[in-house]
Amino acid sequence: MNITSIIIAIVTLLAGIVLGKIIFAKNTKQKIQDAENEAHNIISTAELKAETTKKEKILEAKEKFVQLKAEFDREVLERNKKLGENENRYKQKEISINQKDTSLERQIKENDIIKENLSKQLDVVAQKRNQLEKHQEEHIKRLEKIAGLTADEAKSQLVESLKQEVQSQALQLQQEVIEEARQKANKEARKIIIQSIQRTAAEQTIENTVTIFNLESDEIKGQIIGREGRNIRAIEAATGVDLIVDDTPEAIVLSSFDPLRREIARLSLQRLVADGRIHPARIEEVVEKTRKQLEEQVMEIGERTVIELGIHGLHKELIRIVGKMRFRSSYGQNLLMHSREVANLCATMSAELGLSPKLAKRAGLLHDIGKVPDEETELSHALLGAKLAEKYGENPAVINAIGAHHDEMEMQYIISPIVQSCDAISGARPGARREIMQQYLKRIKDLETLALNYNGVEKAYAIQAGRELRVIVEAEKVSDGDSDKLSFEIAQKIQNEMTYPGQIKVTVIREKRAVNLAR
Repeated sequence: MNITSIIIAIVTLLAGIVLGKIIFAKNTKQKIQDAENEAHNIISTAELKAETTKKEKILEAKEKFVQLKAEFDREVLERNKKLGENENRYKQKEISINQKDTSLERQIKENDIIKENLSKQLDVVAQKRNQLEKHQEEHIKRLEKIAGLTADEAKSQLVESLKQEVQSQALQLQQEVIEEARQKANKEARKIIIQSIQRTAAEQTIENTVTIFNLESDEIKGQIIGREGRNIRAIEAATGVDLIVDDTPEAIVLSSFDPLRREIARLSLQRLVADGRIHPARIEEVVEKTRKQLEEQVMEIGERTVIELGIHGLHKELIRIVGKMRFRSSYGQNLLMHSREVANLCATMSAELGLSPKLAKRAGLLHDIGKVPDEETELSHALLGAKLAEKYGENPAVINAIGAHHDEMEMQYIISPIVQSCDAISGARPGARREIMQQYLKRIKDLETLALNYNGVEKAYAIQAGRELRVIVEAEKVSDGDSDKLSFEIAQKIQNEMTYPGQIKVTVIREKRAVNLAR
């Protein structure tokens, strides 16, 4: 390697360094000038050492320098151009913002002016309103002075005149309706008479709400009444039945809307009279035994009914409910007799239609089991009966027939309309039902239910055909002072919520017993 190559290498290296510095310092013109001066010094030194190669390398270095400088100038121009464009853009945005601020200030000033105008207008409206009210009051006073009446008196006279006009129109309309009814009376009367003659008579009479208990002699009445009436009060409290002891020879009337209670009272009196020992403790014991005996009798009645109708596989609880029907009535018609009749009609009709008589008879017997529930419920008797039948595993067709016989469920089986038709046939017979009786029984039941809803009430019995309500309370929960308050509250609630003839006496009975055993 000769010195020329070394010098060329050094020059090349130095030129590269200079170029690197030029590229690194391309952002400022001063650095470019320093780099140019340094390049000239290096070239001068190189020319002294290598005159042969100096001119070539200097030329190359100058060419590269000129090229880099041109590129640097171009980049600087482009950046300056971009900076100018950004500056113009920012100036335009600033101008638009200033314009918007000016418009907002102008709008704020305009809004303030509008608010001031509105407040002035509101003040003017308020003043005018006050003036109008004053003028109206003055006008009313002038009218009252001219008419000689106050505003209230004028209103009352106007209402009275309208009332008289309406009453006259109502009377006229009533006369027209009565006249039209008279014109149709003969025609409708003939039609009703013909329909009544065509129908068959009832097989049994409507059951009463009283039972006559016959005595061997009138002397037994004194024993039943007891000293100061304590025995008869004990019987009435234990059974919920009103005992009527009057001048009827050798007879006592048992009055209650519930046939089951009357039967318990009758059997209990029969046992007490036969035994001869009649006192409050014995009365309670006999009534309790009679109640249990009657439960057994209810089961016997139910079993005998299903055997006579040829119905098999009925749940024991349903048999008991069927037996209880014997002591219930529907619109004055005995419920068990009605259900038996419906069952037989369903069997006959189903046989004529080629259906199963046994299934139809079963549905007919059970269609009203919801009328003898053990507990009070808000469901109708049809839906409650369907619920009970489903609970005790009855056929779905029977369940549907029970729930749908008053159109409260959708009929899904062919026996459902059959049960509904037979129920209507049984209840439509002349003398079979009486609406007044059912309304009376419902009112008596509602009267007892109303009292039982109060806290501390143990029993409630409606006696004297619903003219008296006897409420037996628990001595531990209700004090003597509370008894007076309870009697007043029940009387007020009956007066406000129920419709009844005459008046109802509310008697609250509180009895404290202390029992111990001597051994």
